[in-house]
Amino acid sequence: MTIRTILIDDEKLAIQGMQLRLEKFEDIEIIDTCLNGREAIRKIKTLKPDLIFLDIQMPGFDGFSVVQGIMDIEPPLVVFCTAYSEHAIKAFEAQAVDYLLKPVEDVRLADAIDRIRERIRDKKGREEAVKLMNVLNEVAPDAVENLDLGEEDEAASSNRYEKLINIKDRGQIFRVDVDTIERIDAAGDYMCIYTGDNSLILRETMKDLEKRLDPRNFQRVHRSTIVNLGLVRQVKPHTNGECFLVLESGAQVKVSRSYRDVVARFVH
Repeated sequence: MTIRTILIDDEKLAIQGMQLRLEKFEDIEIIDTCLNGREAIRKIKTLKPDLIFLDIQMPGFDGFSVVQGIMDIEPPLVVFCTAYSEHAIKAFEAQAVDYLLKPVEDVRLADAIDRIRERIRDKKGREEAVKLMNVLNEVAPDAVENLDLGEEDEAASSNRYEKLINIKDRGQIFRVDVDTIERIDAAGDYMCIYTGDNSLILRETMKDLEKRLDPRNFQRVHRSTIVNLGLVRQVKPHTNGECFLVLESGAQVKVSRSYRDVVARFVH
């Protein structure tokens, strides 16, 4: 599997340095580089890369403006690279896979590449599962219905999932009732947990956190966003087969085409 990649930074030396670091990863193919945000948006829409390494502070269009400018397409995975740590929280909102501080350490870069590979595998696996379910719905609908768990199995399954999550944030430990969690955004090894009136940061990978949450209530709707399905109040169609979920707080979360099977459970 080749991961088609674009490097975006207004400093040529930074791009050259990243190119050298990425040479050791045989599955990373650098298909282009960009020195400004406008050029980046144009090339991303034209070349449709799997991944971008994106500087945040650039003249004119900064990194967050680039992400906003490609929201009308299925966006690539994004790794922010910056010399400034104060942008970390905003990176959660921009659905970053990871957030690397310059100068980029080799160990951190290797961790980010592993996470990218996992995201791509997960996305392709989900797409294949959706295709299979669509075929089954057409040729063997009874078989699909028989895939549902019985009541006993469901009850036993629900006991495996946590009801409370302890989150250490800002020097305090918060005990959060999972039913109050509205959505979860991921950036690297950090999760931003949103309840109705608060937001907390948890150091944990999305993969590990997903194992602790009941999948009947919590589902991914984007490569780095989980929502509480019980707190969805409205589904708003968008372009290209995507849509937005309006949550109880009024927040709107985009559902990418890769996860549109989640929306189907709201449509009867």
